[in-house]
Amino acid sequence: MLAGDRLVMHAVRRNAPWTAILAATAVGGAAAELALPYMAGRTVDAFVVADPAAVRWLAGCAAVVACVVLCESLGMWAGGVTGARAAARLRLGMLRHVLGVGPAVTRRFPEGELVTRAGLNAEEVARAPASVTGALALLVPTAGALVALTLIAPVLTLTLLAGIVLILIVLNTFLRATTTIAGGYQEAQGELAAGLVEALGGARTIAAAGTEDREVLRVLRPLPRLRLHGMRLWRANATAGVRAGLVVPLVEVAVLAVGGFMLAAGDLTVGELYAAARYAVLGAALSGALGPIGGLARARAAAGRMAEVLAVPRTRHGSRALPSGTGAMEFRDVTAAGLTVPRLVIPGGSLTAVVGRSGSGKSLLAALAARMADPDRGTVLLDGIPLPELTGPELRRAVGCAFERPVLVGDTLADAITLGRPTPDDAVLNGEPDGEPDGEPDGGPDGVLDGVLDAVTVAARADGFVRRLPHGYATRTMDAPLSGGERQRLGLARAFAQGERLLVLDDATSSLDTVTEREIGRALADGPGGRTRLVVAHRLATAAQADQVVWLEDGAVRGQGPHRELWRDPAYRAVFQGEEP
Repeated sequence: MLAGDRLVMHAVRRNAPWTAILAATAVGGAAAELALPYMAGRTVDAFVVADPAAVRWLAGCAAVVACVVLCESLGMWAGGVTGARAAARLRLGMLRHVLGVGPAVTRRFPEGELVTRAGLNAEEVARAPASVTGALALLVPTAGALVALTLIAPVLTLTLLAGIVLILIVLNTFLRATTTIAGGYQEAQGELAAGLVEALGGARTIAAAGTEDREVLRVLRPLPRLRLHGMRLWRANATAGVRAGLVVPLVEVAVLAVGGFMLAAGDLTVGELYAAARYAVLGAALSGALGPIGGLARARAAAGRMAEVLAVPRTRHGSRALPSGTGAMEFRDVTAAGLTVPRLVIPGGSLTAVVGRSGSGKSLLAALAARMADPDRGTVLLDGIPLPELTGPELRRAVGCAFERPVLVGDTLADAITLGRPTPDDAVLNGEPDGEPDGEPDGGPDGVLDGVLDAVTVAARADGFVRRLPHGYATRTMDAPLSGGERQRLGLARAFAQGERLLVLDDATSSLDTVTEREIGRALADGPGGRTRLVVAHRLATAAQADQVVWLEDGAVRGQGPHRELWRDPAYRAVFQGEEP
């Protein structure tokens, strides 16, 4: 829990201004409550002896009560603001870290788990400042009560102190037990969310297979454990409440009994006995910390879960830029997750197809080339520079990626293609300065941008359906009615727009019709802009068009060379399941 506790303290410190306001209102309210018994005692004594100052003491009591009400109101407001700001900061930090780690984090944590940890768990941690200040504020009346009773009669202090020790033991036991139980409850919540996200992702398959009932049972499988931990939390609260509740009246009775004997002996006045009784109540009110302590326990458990995600190291980039080059790649003694590549050279400007059966390591090789993953051992170089030594912007400017299920990021289709970054000159794609036939105007308000977008969408065979949309490139991404194939073509256009030296395509044409795939295959074979192309291929035609083929089998390179030479091997032909050359 050390990492989780550090995160809790970080949340408290980062909200210092608002936490300070929250603490000030809590301490101010506690101090006012501490002053109230004294004021009430003096008021009683003044009325008993018919002192004219009794009215002033009564007005003072009213002012103290008003101060308590004001502090509680401000405390509620400050607590809400503190929690909201802390939650926003925690979620933003979590999001930045997850996106900075990249695909490695989703291989370790299911997507639903990440959503739960960045959502519900972050909200629990965000309540830590209010819980901490609430618990600490209760120490003020306790300490004040001890001091006040000491001034009245030291023997009363000893009586109260014994009760406070018992209450602290109850609170410590409650904190430890609740932290453990809350962790189990939150873990079951995460599993429930992970199952739901997975089921929603396969909703069409589930509907087609008619397995709704079975999937409901699978998603709800963590519910019994969720209920079990919920019942344990309730029992822990009830047990601690009963134990603390037994201590409080015992302390009050003990203080009143001792004070009564002193009153009878003439060592206390009636007002002092009343004040002593009130101070006993305030001192024992530490038992009211069960609420803040419970919140702190849940925050600690949630922070531990968030810390597990934050412990996954982010991708680190270097400080080097690429020299002039053609996009040549080299794998040197690379080992990663069962894939072994002693040496592999991909010439600059070439089209290389990566083929192999399912599970042979094709996608992993593509991820290593794009630095979507790092090898366990060895080095991947682009134009002689190891990928980890490149700056982040330099790497992403040099390498463009397209995937089987591209996610379109951005408000509009133009944003989704360019990602807000400068794009290569469209002339490197089709030789046309503005992407339009000679003599025709650009199709958008910004001629340069529209020309670049036209160029990459033409190369990806996406220009036709983009032009048919009412707002063209300005169409909002969420409003664009895109099929799987159209989404893939936009993903290809994005890769063409971003990768200045290397294009990595991992099953990026699987949803395209045969005609469109052949057209894109010809565009790739023509070598847009002289860029290096690494394509994970499943179809024979793609491999046949490549300058060279890298054939993977069982996580190793079994063959490398032109397709026509590898085709002589029956095992290579079997990869394509009987397709004819």
